[in-house]
Amino acid sequence: MKIRIFYLLINIMFLLVPFVYGENKSPQSSATTQKLFYTPVITPNGSTLPWTMAEDGAKIFRLTVEPCKHEIALGMTINAWCYNGQTPGPTIEAIEGDRVRIFVTNKLPEQTAVHWHGVRLPNGMDGVSGLTQKGIQPGETFKYEFTLKQHGTFMYHSHGDEMVQMGLGTMGFFIIHPKNPTGPKIDRDFAIFLNEWFVEPGTATPNPNIMTDFNIFTFNSRAFPGTDPLVVKTGDRVRIRIGNVGQEEHPIHIHGFNFKVVATDGGDVPESAQWPETTVLVAPGQTRTIEFVADTPGDWAMHCHRRHHPMNAMGHDTPNMIGVNQDDVKDKVRSQVPGYMAMGETGMDDMTGMNMKGPENTLPMMGGDGPFGSVGMGGMFTILKVRDTDEELKNPGWYKNPPGTVAESVNSNNKTNSSMSENSH
Repeated sequence: MKIRIFYLLINIMFLLVPFVYGENKSPQSSATTQKLFYTPVITPNGSTLPWTMAEDGAKIFRLTVEPCKHEIALGMTINAWCYNGQTPGPTIEAIEGDRVRIFVTNKLPEQTAVHWHGVRLPNGMDGVSGLTQKGIQPGETFKYEFTLKQHGTFMYHSHGDEMVQMGLGTMGFFIIHPKNPTGPKIDRDFAIFLNEWFVEPGTATPNPNIMTDFNIFTFNSRAFPGTDPLVVKTGDRVRIRIGNVGQEEHPIHIHGFNFKVVATDGGDVPESAQWPETTVLVAPGQTRTIEFVADTPGDWAMHCHRRHHPMNAMGHDTPNMIGVNQDDVKDKVRSQVPGYMAMGETGMDDMTGMNMKGPENTLPMMGGDGPFGSVGMGGMFTILKVRDTDEELKNPGWYKNPPGTVAESVNSNNKTNSSMSENSH
């Protein structure tokens, strides 16, 4: 009897936490009150949606869908449709068994609805405009309420005029942590949404009518070099949740490590069905959750392995000039087009250092500076920074490779410069 009374008192204390310390005003305070249950998710370049506790114990979340200005990277801002002023919308985090009450206010110029992708719930809460509910008219607020019966990585997105609304950015993560977690403790938990856009160079509004010919590819609606790195400590068990409601499938590759796919949006993958991988394919409408131990320090690339996807806007009608000698025509062309430069004869790498000014509000095709020069990447590209000490985690900078561990030229005239680069960063 004494033991039962003790556990009853403990449960009462947990229920009273939100009232004793006030309502949860930030994702940090929301996670702190339940820190025994899960490692809070980090959404690079994004945020987590705060919640408050209702008197009946439900967790209250609030979303506003609205037009917004969104920066893809420094030098490019688009006209997007967003949740709470951002795309992807803020990540919703809750626990299996929670009762959630989500208020959605529509500030778009047309009706909308929100679908809770992969979440098991009553049919009338599924969020399909015209099928399971009336559309949320401009200026209206709707309430969705249901009890979470599962755990995993899910998504929320518009389910009314999907082509336009999702094409302009209305999507976000809905992450449900297990009530009774099993398996090794996760030290770092990241969430990355994949998306693709077509933005005509010199303009700012994505064209949702485009079906295949996209020119901007993003992690959490950011293109490299505007993507935040994933910073972890050597030995951390890392989880990365990847979601996709775009048009393309993306093979996401991580350098330096192999991992296992431990869950999909359909649930956990039994350990007996997991196998080691270095690339995971994420198709439209899917989430994939991977886990690995970051046991090797360094700056490791993470990117989509489709060749055009770790690049920014490019002209698809540009003629192929590789191997074409333009010496006999470039002066003639320059006489008609002042400033003309012959390019593409030996590849595109020389363009990364030209700093050529393109149309307004348009990113260079390749860019990003690293410790050894131009990285020459864009789009779906970021860096997994693995560091040995807590001090390095605060300001990871560029990885300092131990002497003798950097590839270098064997030509005598280049060897000195290569060694200097190794020691200077």
